[in-house]
Amino acid sequence: MSRPRKRRRVCCLPKNNVYGPLNSSAGQSEIVIMSVDEYETIRLIDLQGFTQEECAEQMNIARTTVQRIYTDARRKLAEFLVHGRLIRIEGGSYKLCDGLEKTCRCGGCRRHRWGINPEENYDDRKNPS
Repeated sequence: MSRPRKRRRVCCLPKNNVYGPLNSSAGQSEIVIMSVDEYETIRLIDLQGFTQEECAEQMNIARTTVQRIYTDARRKLAEFLVHGRLIRIEGGSYKLCDGLEKTCRCGGCRRHRWGINPEENYDDRKNPS
């Protein structure tokens, strides 16, 4: 029996999940599917400037797994750009970050947006007495 796949921690879902050329007449067979965890590696490494090691820590997976996911994501981005295809971001093995873990460095999660202290009870902040 194989080991269950570890769910990758993702800060947030993309604002849009389909991208492509404005004049696209691409059919379903020409859509590139990128998983949410592939999107997250691109966001962390290329946009946020994380190293693969830092990305692995943020996503709670091994660096070698990040390297594989990142390679797949870059190939899909190249296919999308070079061939003018649509790209849809969906699926994958992930869980959304609650922003309360000490290793959270994403800056876009609840802890960072609302100034929540991870040691503090979230319910107490929502309903101050």
